[in-house]
Amino acid sequence: MTYSIGDISKMYAIPVSTLRYYDSEGLLPDLQRKSGIRIFTDRELDQLRMIECLKKSGLKISEIRQFMEWAKQGPSTYQQRYELMSRQLESIENQIAEMRKVQAMVQYKCWYYSKAIEDGNEDQLKEMMPDHLPQDIQELYDLAHDR
Repeated sequence: MTYSIGDISKMYAIPVSTLRYYDSEGLLPDLQRKSGIRIFTDRELDQLRMIECLKKSGLKISEIRQFMEWAKQGPSTYQQRYELMSRQLESIENQIAEMRKVQAMVQYKCWYYSKAIEDGNEDQLKEMMPDHLPQDIQELYDLAHDR
């Protein structure tokens, strides 16, 4: 099946200008044209999924271009692609760990302020700090504070 650039833009919520940019940067190396109009196939859909994934993982356009070039070269670049994906996986896992700390802090603060509202003050909370919180809240507090 083939798709126009407008179809792709709607399907993936990617601006047409971004799709043109990807093409101009060599990220869609096999993109065909008919009378100057870009024709997308299922192959480009797969490439766009990978491009968007790699972007979200933090890669720069130049790094994505390199990945796409390696993919086009075939099996001889498996090792380079594996190493790139391994680095990205480690980076993503680090980001997730940091976001878990952020989430723990926000959850802790939600509990803290709901308790302060319930009590009408922070007196009891101050007595509990930092090591006498309810167990589930203590775990959040400890994670958020790298304890």
